[in-house]
Amino acid sequence: MVADSKDYCNAIDKNEPPHYNPRKTRINLKENMNLSLAFTRLLFVILSIFFITTYMITGPEGYTLGNLLGGAGIGLLLGFALIGFDLLFKRFNLRSFNIAIIGIFIGFLMGEALILVLKAVLEISSASIHLHGRVLEIVQIGIFLFGVYLGTIMTLRASDEIYVSIPFVKFTPQAQKKKDLILDASVMSDPRVIDLAASGLLDHHLILPRFLLKEIYAQSEISDEATRTKARRALEVVKKLEHIPELELRYNDTDFPDVKDAMSKLVRLARLLDANILSADISRVQTSAIEGIRVINIHTLANFLKPLMQAGEKIKIKIQRYGKEPRQGVGYLEDGTMVVVNGGGSYIGEVIDALVLSVKHTSSGRMIFCNAMDEEGNGPHTYHGGYDTNNGD
Repeated sequence: MVADSKDYCNAIDKNEPPHYNPRKTRINLKENMNLSLAFTRLLFVILSIFFITTYMITGPEGYTLGNLLGGAGIGLLLGFALIGFDLLFKRFNLRSFNIAIIGIFIGFLMGEALILVLKAVLEISSASIHLHGRVLEIVQIGIFLFGVYLGTIMTLRASDEIYVSIPFVKFTPQAQKKKDLILDASVMSDPRVIDLAASGLLDHHLILPRFLLKEIYAQSEISDEATRTKARRALEVVKKLEHIPELELRYNDTDFPDVKDAMSKLVRLARLLDANILSADISRVQTSAIEGIRVINIHTLANFLKPLMQAGEKIKIKIQRYGKEPRQGVGYLEDGTMVVVNGGGSYIGEVIDALVLSVKHTSSGRMIFCNAMDEEGNGPHTYHGGYDTNNGD
């Protein structure tokens, strides 16, 4: 039997990749991506030098040293300019690029429409007679650029309402994808979110609205000391989140000018993006529940991850009411866990030391059973009647 078990384990080990390390795999993929980018950039620099130099030496002056050096220099500058644009737009994803292209196209149509309206107005009226041709051309160029700019900006601001990844095509994922998390102001001032982000649980799923970041920047400059300190601490947290490479913190430019309250904006953005909200404010859970948006509270998450109390551990508990059995008192921990204290019935309204006997899991949560300790803390008040605490029944 033992030999069969060993053979089975060996068979499993042979089927699985040896020494598999997810973090090492991510690092290798990142290194391969960096090599590909370096190769592509070097290739385009060489192509820029080649084409510009070829153009210069095939000109009227022909093959000269000046044309050769000038073409190489201009091609090198062009290659560096391309790399500069690449570094400038490296935070843009395919979706943002597609939205920008759609915006330029809509802006082009808007500019053309404005030019047509201007020409129609000038034909109807006699204004064109009094306008110089040069002035008229400048006015038309200005109106056209205004239309392109306005159309592009309006499209970018409404980018999250255009559910496209490739223009005019919407893909619906077959599998249910993990929802993104939108940060609110309260969790941004809590340093624990840095450790949570560094754990890898939130990779590629954390969104920071820019309207919230603008509000925090404004708060960091006001005269109130407490608000200013909290805002600056939030900005430090954001800076540290940006330096977690695997996290890939995303910024969202969507704003709702007609909504003044920041929480209402967050709820509206979460509904628009089909996302959840990560918060450290317990009151916001109730507010968003009415709106149909789920809020994940970092305090609740921390309480869930706390280790269970062990038998023999000492705790402090405030006795709030009598229990079902004689001399029993009942108190509650900060997370709402009920604590039943034998001998605690004499300390209603007081905070006492208690010794944990057992922890019982019920359908409504955890229950902790304890014995109250005496005033000197030498040992527990043992109580043997009515309730068998050792069995936890």
